[in-house]
Amino acid sequence: MAFHSMREPAPRNLIRLVGILFLSYLCIAMSLPVVPVFVTDRLGLGNVAAGLGVGMVFLATIASRARAGGISDRRGPKTALGQGLLLYIAGALVSALSGAMPDMPAAAYAVLLAGRVVLGIGESLVTVGVVAWAIGIGGPARSGGVLALIGAAMYGAFAVGGPVGLALLGSVGFAGTMLVGAILPCLGLLAIRGIPGIEAHPAGPRTALRQVLGAIWPHGSIVCLQGIGFAAIGAFFALLFLDRGWAHAGLGLTAFGGGFVVVRLLLGHLPDRLGGLRVAMISLGVEAVGQALIWSAGHALPAMVGAFMTGLGCSLVFPSMGREVVRLVDPRLRGTAMGSFAAFQDLAYGLTGPLAGFLADRAGYGSVFLIGAVAAGTGLVVAALLRARESRRVEEPL
Repeated sequence: MAFHSMREPAPRNLIRLVGILFLSYLCIAMSLPVVPVFVTDRLGLGNVAAGLGVGMVFLATIASRARAGGISDRRGPKTALGQGLLLYIAGALVSALSGAMPDMPAAAYAVLLAGRVVLGIGESLVTVGVVAWAIGIGGPARSGGVLALIGAAMYGAFAVGGPVGLALLGSVGFAGTMLVGAILPCLGLLAIRGIPGIEAHPAGPRTALRQVLGAIWPHGSIVCLQGIGFAAIGAFFALLFLDRGWAHAGLGLTAFGGGFVVVRLLLGHLPDRLGGLRVAMISLGVEAVGQALIWSAGHALPAMVGAFMTGLGCSLVFPSMGREVVRLVDPRLRGTAMGSFAAFQDLAYGLTGPLAGFLADRAGYGSVFLIGAVAAGTGLVVAALLRARESRRVEEPL
């Protein structure tokens, strides 16, 4: 991003905030490949249960995004982020309890789902708080680059958290892995105390949520379709490798995260420079090819390449569409708008797990990634239609 100098307070605080996000987000990232393995191998439940265990975090965010956005707008993003980190800790601790109940699989699974719900509400607050705070620091004109940097932190955590989570699962068990996850947000809580907050808007406009959604839903639908590919990798890539006897099952999220972070760091400025829809169209095409590679893979290497390409393709879709959303709404509604926008991605993450698990039971794990390829291709078509429409008229802000 083209900040004047990294010695200036604004970029320094932004980098600190992104570092806090990376550290605390490992709490979510480590659990993604661990939960389905725990549910299927340790609790003896099926793929639908495993997918729901992963997706419950994101389903919980859908119901809480609007509330989280309101907290960020009216009480300040620093407050929203702090509350979210506390819920990360609570959710990880509740999830750890399920690991201490291996002889009661039904009860353990119920406790796990409860912990995942708490984590999901925390995720809602953390993401909205960080996005609103970071855009307030970096400025709306740089919103695409700011969102790219935030995404690099989150998906960098996925890249690191996947293999770390599986390694911890093998050495300290599921409960121990979740306890490690609970420690990381504690460090984030300590670190945010030194960063000054930005202005809240306690008396801001109360535009109806449906009006906000009416303005942003086309961009949100593109993000939703893009998110299916990532959700498929997060929930079923490791199980695909284990089912086929391939080594290095934990490296799928690393390959995805590596591609994702490389693009965010090197090309994160492109949405601001070229326009969000143009960048999204190219990105979705790359994602579709990556998902198709995983679906058709006969051995581990092309599947890893497909995961890497999926990361390349997914990387700039959210900041590209987020840039457009920031332009559409009143700054005093930015938290609400970005919370609602992010809920479209949560929808993909939340529903893909259980639905893909149902499909995997009937058509094998590879079929999950065929659906991801079709979804990315559909997103490309939607982006192309939206770009054609927007070229004919100028949208008015709310």
